[in-house]
Order: sequence, then structure tokens, then C-alpha cells
Amino acid sequence: MATLMLRWLVRGRVGPVWMWKALLLFVAIGFAGQLLGVIFNKSSVQTAGRSIFTSPDAQGPSLGSCQPHTHIMFLKTHKTASSTVLNMLSRFGEERDLHFALPLGYQLGYPLPFNAHRVKGYRGPRAVEFHIMGNHMRFNKPEVEKVMPADTFYFSIIRNPVALAESSFAYYKEVAPAFRKAKTLGDFADDPKKYYDPRLRNNHYARNLLLFDFGMDHNANFSATLAQRAEEMIRQTFRLILVSEYFDQSMILLRHGLCWPLDAVVSFSLNARQQKLRGRSQAKTLTNVTEEQREKLRQWNALDWHLYKSFNRTFWEEINRFGLAQMEEEVALLRMRREELAQVCLRDGGKPVEAHRIRDRNIRPYQSGLVKILGYELQPGLDNATRTACLRMIRPEIQYKDVLDAKQFPRPVAAQAQPEAQNQVLAVAAGGSLLRQDSSRTGERPVGGGAAGRTVEEGERDWDGNRLMRRNQTLIGGQDKGRLS
Repeated sequence: MATLMLRWLVRGRVGPVWMWKALLLFVAIGFAGQLLGVIFNKSSVQTAGRSIFTSPDAQGPSLGSCQPHTHIMFLKTHKTASSTVLNMLSRFGEERDLHFALPLGYQLGYPLPFNAHRVKGYRGPRAVEFHIMGNHMRFNKPEVEKVMPADTFYFSIIRNPVALAESSFAYYKEVAPAFRKAKTLGDFADDPKKYYDPRLRNNHYARNLLLFDFGMDHNANFSATLAQRAEEMIRQTFRLILVSEYFDQSMILLRHGLCWPLDAVVSFSLNARQQKLRGRSQAKTLTNVTEEQREKLRQWNALDWHLYKSFNRTFWEEINRFGLAQMEEEVALLRMRREELAQVCLRDGGKPVEAHRIRDRNIRPYQSGLVKILGYELQPGLDNATRTACLRMIRPEIQYKDVLDAKQFPRPVAAQAQPEAQNQVLAVAAGGSLLRQDSSRTGERPVGGGAAGRTVEEGERDWDGNRLMRRNQTLIGGQDKGRLS
């Protein structure tokens, strides 16, 4: 309009005064708009070039002159938020091109005691430098020491045995015979010996699971002497025991123990379960227990309960030495940073979603048990550097292992299977061992029966509205890839 007015005026039609004023106003607005556009464009270019992951906030409070630990052994216990911790280790190592002690399949021989030959690329005691070990294993110190350097930082994480039992019952209901026989966790708690047979495969999930993962006899009758001996064996090896119920405080202690930047311990909860049981709307779920039943579960898992009380006490002694005020300050910074990254990385501000609603099938979490395992969707429109960093934070455990494996052991292009073919050579062994059937590549054999992945509900739809069939529906192609925790 301003152009038309200008042409009209130039042709000699002077027009009224108001026309000149209007022309000057339009010109001023146009000039201001162009000026502001240049300013905002410069700002957006700077923001895009300066990823949130390279901002000063990524480092966090100063750690002094310490050097980051790069030789790390994490004992990944079951149902303790350990998948989230493993994701941190995977990110840290991948970003720095560290060498992982990866399993031949997806777990390091679990539930058998760990053997060094379960590590892919192992060529004898300390013949190869491995930096990070963290996949599921049943701990066996002499064998681990064959793989990891002498200066390795050992740590693990524990959880209240009652909460752990609730989670295990929901996750391993169709895997552990003791849980499968019991209608509810309350029934199991009332009379565990009615359902539990120590001779049956996978019943280790039903009693003293922490002690089992640490490599000790989980079926032994409780005695104070035995419990203290188990505690001492753990203390002799592990420099830090985290507590799942105080996850953020645990991350601050871990950050200072490893001398890592803040972003290395900022995480989104992975492998988290939806609280409502699949297909059940009633308030009382299969895992609800009374206070009396909770006490019975403590007694049934008495060795684990001793470990939890002892290391929980040690945990708070560490925090007191660290300083309560400093801990509160650093936990607040950690939570602020998590929220900031969630707003940048994740759709809907970071709200977890059901796996079948995640558009990218490559980041759908594996499903198992009575509850749905939730995942995340990336925010669209991220620049490449930010998207890569965000994707690492939400990549599920199975897929991350595949990524690391492909980097450490690249295969010729012609030998790489298509995603559908890769899924066809995967089998789930009852009890959580996920193994490739191609034994020529992995050297492993399944140790149990059929898969126990979740069954899709009748009428359930994928994110794009397609109806899902009643079959095991998990990752690409709908084939079960494994059971993790």
C-alpha cells in the first residue's frame, strides 16, 4: 500500500496532508521491522550455533583440580533405576570415544556368574584397555578384574527391597515361577514358601535379588554374621553405593566421585513403568500390599533388607560429610538443568508416553510384564548437534548397546542386516537374558524358554492411528528384542 501511495504522489498528485503522514508512518514501520528482523536473525543464528549442551551451565559447580574417571565398573542391579544410570555411562563414553566392555549378546552372561570371556573382544587378562563396564551381570570380582584396569572406580545402586519386590512382581510376573503361581504380591508375601522353589530357573527374581546380583547366595538363611560378611565384601570392592529412593542426591555424589561435569549426570528417567496396570482400571492392583505384608516381604528378603539399611546409613553419612547445604544447592541446580534440557529436547515438556505412541520406532522401549514401559519423543526442529545430544539421553538400553557395538565392531556394509532381519535373529530367554540366535557371531545360547514380552491390548492403536495386532509388539517390526531392567 505504501508503494502505491508513493507512486501516486510521485506522479504529481500531491494529495492531502494526511496522506503524507500516513506514508511516513508506513515507511517508519517498515524500516523498524527490517531492523528488528536483522537483530532477531543474528540472535537466532548465535543460539543455533551455541547448543545448550555447550553452555557454561553444562559444567555445573567447580570440582577443583580433579581429573575425570574413565575406568568405571557399574554393577547394574535389577529394578533400581539402573537403566538410567547406564544411559549416563553410555553417553559419557560415546562422547569421548571410550572403549566399552560390551556383552556378546545383551547381558554379560546373566544369571550365571560373570566370566571374562562374555566380553566381546576380550583377548586375555587386561590385554585390551576397557574403560566402561555396565551391562547386567551377576558380579564375580576375579573375572571382572581380568577385564577392567586396576584403577577402576566400582559403584552400584540399591533400592528398598519392598519397593523392589513390587516392581519385580510387575515386571517378572510371567518369568519367575514363584510370581507366576501367586495371584497377587500380597498372596506371595503372606506365604512365600508356598510359591517359591529355589531349584526353579528365574526364581532368583523373587528373593534377595540384590544379594544375587552382587554374586552371593541369596537363598541362605539369614544370620547377622552372614549379612555382615556380605556387607563387608561389597564395601571392599565398591567405592560408592547409590540409593534409588534418593536418586538426585546419588547423582551429586556420583558426579563428585567421578569428577564429571553436571550434564553427565543429568538424565530423564528411562525404563520407567506406567503406574496403572495394563488393562486394569480398579484401584487395587496386583502389587498392592498391606503394611503387615510389607513387613513379611522384609523378612523374606532379610539379607537384602540388611544391605539396604546399612548402605542407606552410609549414604547419608556421605551426604553429611559432603554438606547438607551444598547438597541441597547442587540438587536444585541438577533439577533446574533437567527441566531446562527437557524443555529443549522433549515433546510436551518431557512427559513420558506409551511406546506405541512414539513415532520413531528406533527409540521405543522394550515392553514386558504387567505394566507399560514409557519412553519419550524428541522435540521437532532441533539443530543436528542438539538433536544428537538429546537422542543420546532418551535412547533405550537395547538400542544404545547396538549403537556402541556398531561403533566398536563395525561390520562391512554388505554384511549389515536390515532392521527387519536383525529382529528375526533375536530371541528372549526366560529370565531376562536377551541373546542373538546367531551363535557364530555371539557364541551364546538361550538359557530358557519362550519370550514373555507384553501382549498388545485389543484395539490399541499406534501413534499414527494404525490398529496394532494382538501379538508381541515392541521395537521395529513388532519383534521382541529383550527384557531389561
